This record gives sequence, structure tokens and C-alpha cells, in this order.
Amino acid sequence: MKILVLNGPNLARLDLREKSIYGDFSYAELEETVTRFAKDSGVTVEILQSDSETELIQILHKAADSKTPVIFNPAAFTHYSYAIRDAVVMLKAPIIEVHISNPLSREEFRHTSVISGVVNGTIAGFGLDSYRLAILALINLVK
Repeated sequence: MKILVLNGPNLARLDLREKSIYGDFSYAELEETVTRFAKDSGVTVEILQSDSETELIQILHKAADSKTPVIFNPAAFTHYSYAIRDAVVMLKAPIIEVHISNPLSREEFRHTSVISGVVNGTIAGFGLDSYRLAILALINLVK
């Protein structure tokens, strides 16, 4: 099984973000951790990141066309991108929304996700474990 792991804006710069919120690791370490865990779980992953709403939508369209399961961290687009939400609705395979931090424990504007209502589930607040848990959840959803 192949899983697309898609990350939104600013996540490629984790090493420069607030350590108290996001943890002390780089995007390269996120990629390495996710790839290793996926391999150990018997699946392969393609990991992509974009700061562009347009590019994220195009990637989601390709995933819909290929029926690829998706782990998606929409980052700041979580809270207001109806265009991304509409692209997520088109997916034919399961999709899990993930967040490194817990948006509900942060600023009030982060408490709303326009994505959560159209995904199979949301995993948030567990750092890199959010991705590990999402891989396990997708494996079970696809079975």
C-alpha cells in the first residue's frame, strides 16, 4: 500500500518554529521518522510539502484520481481554505487530518477546522506520533 503524506504551509521550516508548540525537530527529521515507521509497518509513503494552496489542491486532485490514501496536515489552511476542503471531498480513498500541535489548546482562531468534517478522522497534539498514529489508522481503514 502507498500513502501520500501531504504537509501544508510553513512545515518545511519546523526548525525555525516555536519549539514549545511544535517540538525540537526539523522537517527532514519528520520525513525520516515517517518514512521509517511506514516501512516498518509494511507500507510506502510519498511525502510532499507546499506553502501554496494551489499546489496542495493539485496534489489532492492527483490523489483523488489515483485513489491514494492520504495523511494531510493542512497547517494554517485548516482554518479557512474552503478550496482545499472541496478538493478533500473528491478523494476516493481514506484521508486522515493530522496536526503536530493540538489546535484546540492554542489561539481561538485555530479551534475551527473546515477540513475535519470531510475526513475519516483527525489526530492532533502528539507531535510526530500524530503521523505514526495516522499511518496505523489508514492501514486499518484500507483493510
